[in-house]
Amino acid sequence: MKILVVEDEADLRATIGDVIRDAGHDLVEAGDDAAEACALVDQAIFDLVISDVRLPGLDGLDLMRRARKSAPLSEFILMTAYADVGQAVIALKEGASDYLIKPFSPDELLHHIARIQTTRAMRQELVGARQALALRPPANRLVGQSPQMLKIQARIETIAHSDAATLITGESGTGKELVAHLLHDRSARAGKPFVAVNCAGFPDTLIESELFGFERGAFTGAIKRRDGRFKAADGGTLFLDEIAELPLPAQAKLLRVLQEGIVEPLGTDTGVKVDVRLVSATHRNLRERIAQGLFREDLFYRINVLDVALPALRDRDGDLAILIQFLLDGFARADKAGNRRVPSISGDAYAALTAYGYPGNVRELAHAIEHAVVMAAGGEITLDHLPASIAEEAPLERPATIPPGGVPTVELAHLGQAMRAFEKAHLLKVLQAAGGKRVRAAEMLGISRKNLWEKLRAHETRELGEEPG
Repeated sequence: MKILVVEDEADLRATIGDVIRDAGHDLVEAGDDAAEACALVDQAIFDLVISDVRLPGLDGLDLMRRARKSAPLSEFILMTAYADVGQAVIALKEGASDYLIKPFSPDELLHHIARIQTTRAMRQELVGARQALALRPPANRLVGQSPQMLKIQARIETIAHSDAATLITGESGTGKELVAHLLHDRSARAGKPFVAVNCAGFPDTLIESELFGFERGAFTGAIKRRDGRFKAADGGTLFLDEIAELPLPAQAKLLRVLQEGIVEPLGTDTGVKVDVRLVSATHRNLRERIAQGLFREDLFYRINVLDVALPALRDRDGDLAILIQFLLDGFARADKAGNRRVPSISGDAYAALTAYGYPGNVRELAHAIEHAVVMAAGGEITLDHLPASIAEEAPLERPATIPPGGVPTVELAHLGQAMRAFEKAHLLKVLQAAGGKRVRAAEMLGISRKNLWEKLRAHETRELGEEPG
């Protein structure tokens, strides 16, 4: 980053400059000349400005306000003595990124810089995601630009024009039904029906009548004739989701339909000719089901003429940013004037979203973003607005480093402060031992994840000069 340091103490300014240069950043320095500092922020755009709160003839807060006029995206870190913390908190409320209390260590400075750099990278990722979404064809609902998803999109375009039975595999929440819709929409059958059936959603006694239909009186309760889903999809596409859950008797009838193109409704021997493309999906390993005697091998080959294997979200390198932006756009709420406002997202919330593993894949991510948009109520999405399962696994905002002796080297005014300092040091020590995993740290401490989360938030709130409410 391009960083400006404004500090009137020459020794401290030199030390800060060495730390920043060693970290690979471009550095510009301003000393006790207020006019020089003002001229620099007027003439150049800095990614980050690190400034003392109190300078001869200049107020750090005023410098921040001045720089923001020409460079609203510049970040600010204010350096302050302990007595000026209240002024630093005011600066935070006006948009400063952080503040440092003198004296501070090089590691602490580098941590603040790294966090800002991560936040700026996050913003650039989301800007890139917005640009990619703007260039994306409106009809393409399969969002992703990773090599894995580009291959999937190319495969869909290739096989969509075929009438061959297709099997879509992938973990739950990877978008199997969406792919089935795309195969239909891009085929010559697009103007015909698309009929979806969840094979796990019907009892064994009903799935055959649902698929193949029945005649009046075929069974108790069959008071009138009904066409099945195969007939309903005639000329179009029938999507059988969770096909691995289909009972064996229904599998046998399905195999015959695929072989002959004829459906026999329950209660009759008269066949009905149907023209249907079958697309099936499952999150299970069908070869294992075959070995267990739960799925017919001959049916497997019939439904698996063509295949699409969807990757898990954790394996889609580079897709998370564009998915987050796409979902933020989709769940944006209208304000009182009827304008849709897409919420921004804070750096710590974005870090939590990118650190989480998403066992529920894109479906879980969509639920998390919708939850956050509702909880943020039109404002910026922060860590507090995310589902607890994601927020609790967020990376630590501050480095879990413990000073020698295990207790922070601060002046303690009374016992309460000492106890809080010790608790914070112990929490950080245990988090360090747990590799930053809060679930494991809570187990080691013998407290709940929620209790650990509340304690960490309480310490963070006190550091900002406030009392936890």
